[in-house]
Amino acid sequence: MILTYILNELSYDKYHDKADRIYRVTRKFINPETGALSLNLSTISPPFGPRLLNDFPEIEQMTRLLQNGTTPMRYQEKMFNEEDVYWADENLFDFFKVKVIKGNPKKALSTPYSIMITDEIAKKYFGTDDPINKVVRMNNQFNVTISGVYKPFPTNTHIHPQIMVAFNTLNDTAIYGAENLRTNWGNNSFFTYILLPATYNVNKMVARFPDFLNRNMTNEGGKFKTSQWTELGLQKLPSIHLYSQMDYEAEENGDITRVYIFSAIALFILLIACINYMNLSTARSALRAREIGVRKVVGARRNEIIAQFLSESVFVSWLAMILAFLLSWISIPWLNTLSGRALSIDILLTWKVIIPILLVPFLVGLLSGIYPALFMSSFRPVSVLKGLFRASGNNISFRKVLVTAQFAISIILIICTIVVFTQMRYMQEKALGFDREHVINLPYVAGLNESYDAFRTELLSNSNVKNAGRSSRIPTGRLLDAMGARIKKGDTLAPANADIKFVSADKDFIPTYGVRIVAGRSFSKDFSTDTGSFIINEAAVKVLGMKTNEEAIGKDFGYGNRRGQLIGVFNDFHFESMHQKIVPLVILVPRSNNNYANISIKVTGTNIPAAVAHIEKTWKKFLPDLPYQYTFLDENFSRLYDAEEKQKTIFTLFACIAIFIACLGLFGLSAFEISQRIKEIGIRKVLGASVNTIVTLLSKDFLKLVLIAAVIAFPIAWYAMDTWLQDFAYRISIPWWSFILAGLGAAVIALFTISFQAIRAALSNPVESLRTE
Repeated sequence: MILTYILNELSYDKYHDKADRIYRVTRKFINPETGALSLNLSTISPPFGPRLLNDFPEIEQMTRLLQNGTTPMRYQEKMFNEEDVYWADENLFDFFKVKVIKGNPKKALSTPYSIMITDEIAKKYFGTDDPINKVVRMNNQFNVTISGVYKPFPTNTHIHPQIMVAFNTLNDTAIYGAENLRTNWGNNSFFTYILLPATYNVNKMVARFPDFLNRNMTNEGGKFKTSQWTELGLQKLPSIHLYSQMDYEAEENGDITRVYIFSAIALFILLIACINYMNLSTARSALRAREIGVRKVVGARRNEIIAQFLSESVFVSWLAMILAFLLSWISIPWLNTLSGRALSIDILLTWKVIIPILLVPFLVGLLSGIYPALFMSSFRPVSVLKGLFRASGNNISFRKVLVTAQFAISIILIICTIVVFTQMRYMQEKALGFDREHVINLPYVAGLNESYDAFRTELLSNSNVKNAGRSSRIPTGRLLDAMGARIKKGDTLAPANADIKFVSADKDFIPTYGVRIVAGRSFSKDFSTDTGSFIINEAAVKVLGMKTNEEAIGKDFGYGNRRGQLIGVFNDFHFESMHQKIVPLVILVPRSNNNYANISIKVTGTNIPAAVAHIEKTWKKFLPDLPYQYTFLDENFSRLYDAEEKQKTIFTLFACIAIFIACLGLFGLSAFEISQRIKEIGIRKVLGASVNTIVTLLSKDFLKLVLIAAVIAFPIAWYAMDTWLQDFAYRISIPWWSFILAGLGAAVIALFTISFQAIRAALSNPVESLRTE
């Protein structure tokens, strides 16, 4: 099951026959004063694509995708908000090999205002009707014509467009404008892919990027060369899913660290099973000693006996493999629910995978069977047939080493599970610096530009609605927008040596979220000059070099092409996830309503269904031609940590399986060792030993092994979890009690596993065990 998950993660974007030749162009923004990275994007500006083709003749092809965000689509009376809508270059299907059902993939996106849709979208809108040449209203602004239908992109790819609009539609001035596509270096929203020749050394191209930037991007009067504040890079297509953790991605990516973690757990489980086999085989050697002695007497050579025992262990492994395939096939749907992936057992059935898998029983059988085979084949027939055989001290010591290894693995897994749970609870319970409860978010659309005040008044007419505000981004989104900040020094505004992000918001945004103003004031309708004013957070106050929040109030401040005053300071709050540090932030009132993207509505929480119904009624009154869609902010926050939650669940599941398998081996080993000491127990009872004394005697040897295992496991677990926590900007300190709890947990598990056999042996009648003496 783990291998199925891992192979799926490693297979992303490899379905295309030219995958190793396709690269995504990325862009970094750097503070040239400090060299600090301020933005790391998987997207670039639209002029880069054609200019790369012009300056680098080795590029065979270039294609672009632009995410359109939530897009209202309408066909007759059917209205939907579509999430996965992209503007796409006409040659996109030369890069991504997706089956086209209807239409010509070479020409379907060549005509402006034409779109291609998946067969799932076609069925949703048109049922069984032929969708070709059907006209759909997009964004409630313009009509588009369906020119093709394709199968959805494979699940194991980093991007999943459901609707693709012809890229050259953007040439229309009303939508974007051809001049913008040629000169807009500031809009870094375009996914750009290039196709390079086979065996081409991409490092040569990357080395030429600085000169390319300096030639193509004008930097008149700039203090620094273009290449000193921005960089271009290349990412190989199959590497995006596991290795690209950038500030903006089309979808949530995986992480190679998770692959390593689950690979380690898989090896732990397999190793524990092998240890069980070795321990139980050598422990049972006394029961098979006479068999081996007889075989040797009748002529069996040692290598034949070794072959016998190895074939037994290989045969057991083969039976286990057959059973494993059956159980995995049954369990895969359940694992899909836990992991959020579309895993299939079919991924194991390719020849590159199935052949190594078929070799696993041989390797596991040999690994687990080699020591028992060598040990038992060394028995002297004279000794064993006379009943003089005794397990050697070396054999017992080796079994103790193996048991200690099992306990160490179990303790490591217990500590890791505790730390993962503690970190997840910390992220969910940590104070965010604002009130995220009972906030409903709606998309802001251009249709509200003239009627927003009336729309908001209608919303507030219901007692269940407390407030409503607009903004360009909402908490849970990434803070990617930034412009140059300037602060007054002497008589002039001098560039601030700081990277400050911004959010456009109206006067109601701050009170809607309950953000505290710690100095000065927030925006207010009573001050007409607030459209040129700024409020900043405490982190911005610090990077601007001011010692107190109050010092910022009234300061002349410039941001981008705007100039005004700082009128307030608000508390630092977690706009982004805990993976990111709280960054310096400025909030400003935009000059155009088109800069808003969201409406945040604070409701009382006493009657949420009534509030949602009233909001929907208001939406339909003002925007009858657009579909109504809302989200709750706290649900958005939960989705920020979906990947970690799923990882926690899967990790805990397989950790428990590993610990359970270790307990099975310990149970069998303790049962056998106690059976070997049954006469000793009988004598001790005859001499007056109590049940508690005997149970303690039988358990203490194993508890010593737990102590040794803990000493080995603690530093390994600490290092592993400290490395894992580095991925979080806000994280716990690894709790000391997790080590104590893990050690005690392992001891309790060992005692519980052993106690059943020990108590039964201690309660047995000594007459039964001593009658043959």
